[in-house]
Amino acid sequence: MLEAILIALQTFQVLFLALHDWVPLGGLNDVAAVRSEMPTRNLLIATLIQTSFFAMGLFFSISCHGRSYPAWLNYWLWISYVTLFIGEIQAWWIPYLVRPDPKRAARYQKMFGKTHSFLPRHNEIVPNTAHVLLHLATAATLLVLFLRHLAA
Repeated sequence: MLEAILIALQTFQVLFLALHDWVPLGGLNDVAAVRSEMPTRNLLIATLIQTSFFAMGLFFSISCHGRSYPAWLNYWLWISYVTLFIGEIQAWWIPYLVRPDPKRAARYQKMFGKTHSFLPRHNEIVPNTAHVLLHLATAATLLVLFLRHLAA
């Protein structure tokens, strides 16, 4: 059961990272605004780099489905998702909750200002719904990895 949940969470995150800046998702993203802030070439490179680590983890998790994961894959998943979670906290939650970052807030306003959010604006920033879903999925992935570790 935990393995299926882990694969589902990884699939969501890989799809999110690969597509959220490229494919319009209604009020959840603003592709044109992101492209206005980031040249297409840079966006493509960033997408390929950030997605590749998680796609590899997903590929090997699926390849090992039903079997014990090799130690290197467990390390890969832990390192990838802990790093992602730390990045999410630094990029969104510290500026939102703790320390204002006016430059980041202005950039995020341009890129995500027209997207859906349900949290109140604080420190001139508000995590949008799509990113909150990604961050929750990352936290859930770390929880599942921890539960798998305890069960092993």
